[in-house]
Amino acid sequence: MQHIVTLLIAIVIFGMIIGIHEFGHFIVAKLHKIQVNQFAIGMGPRILHFQKGETEYSLRLFPIGGFCSMEGEDESSDNPNAFEKKAIWRRMTVVLAGAIMNIILGFLLIAVLLCTSQKVPSTVIAQFAQTTDATTGETITAAESERSGLQVGDKIIAIDGSHIFSTTDLIYKLQTTDAKSFSVTVKRDGEKITIDPVTFHNDNTEGLLDFAVQGKSKNPVTVLSYAAKDTVATAKLIWMSLIELVSGKYSLQDLSGPVGTVSVIEQAASTGENVLERVQSVLNLTIFITVNVGVFNLLPIPGLDGSRFVFLLIEAVRRKPIPKEREAMVHFIGMAALFLLMILVTVQDVSRFFQ
Repeated sequence: MQHIVTLLIAIVIFGMIIGIHEFGHFIVAKLHKIQVNQFAIGMGPRILHFQKGETEYSLRLFPIGGFCSMEGEDESSDNPNAFEKKAIWRRMTVVLAGAIMNIILGFLLIAVLLCTSQKVPSTVIAQFAQTTDATTGETITAAESERSGLQVGDKIIAIDGSHIFSTTDLIYKLQTTDAKSFSVTVKRDGEKITIDPVTFHNDNTEGLLDFAVQGKSKNPVTVLSYAAKDTVATAKLIWMSLIELVSGKYSLQDLSGPVGTVSVIEQAASTGENVLERVQSVLNLTIFITVNVGVFNLLPIPGLDGSRFVFLLIEAVRRKPIPKEREAMVHFIGMAALFLLMILVTVQDVSRFFQ
């Protein structure tokens, strides 16, 4: 029963993320009066479909993709409402709209998540870990960062020159580095100061997180402000992960596809002592996935939106489009490579499942 519930949750998450992405392309195309021939959620055989006006809408069997097919997008057309007939800036906004909608969805879900919390987080140190001196019985600090010079009330702005937007940035920086000490820039009494070196170590837990941050009261300003910062932090985290993947820090074995993601969703859905905490856990994962989809689609990889945007930039510079046959071939090769990668990762996920 639990596996069925997890699968349903995964379908809802994938469907929402794919749907909002394709809806971004769709709604901006409609705003620019571009003819949309097909709007589909999912891939493969059609489960449901209907025609409304010029557009066929369909729900397909496999929730691993979707598409918004526009007139004159991949072939020549004499239709005045064809994609290729519109101004370059209009086509650029259509191409970018899907990824932007994924990032906006992440922003909105972060705001929703904050509304379920008692306080809005910050990067201001509220207190350090403490322990009791075995000899004197006095309460003393258990935080190496306090002994290094950080103080209660310090607002952490940057670590090793990397800007800290939210606690997402902070935790990622501390948990994914092999460094023993850091250069930390804080705002203290209205002034920026840099403390170097700073070592983070909690004597109680032996972990790096040796302090707690202040929570702000919830209101529209604090919620939306932090949601924006955390969206940027999540996008930055994904970008840094991609760089580390390319640089060789991570390998193909560290990647997960749809099957592996379902397994992670099952873990998230069972994390927490009550329903609210489990919902928060699933929301956190959904935020990461949708921002990931947005950022990844902006990369100039053939077959992705980022690559289509690059072709439009080249057209703007050359003042004439690249022949559609050549562009289509580039996108076909890119999509074939991405599908091959997905197959390899899926096989890897399935093998992990049986192991």
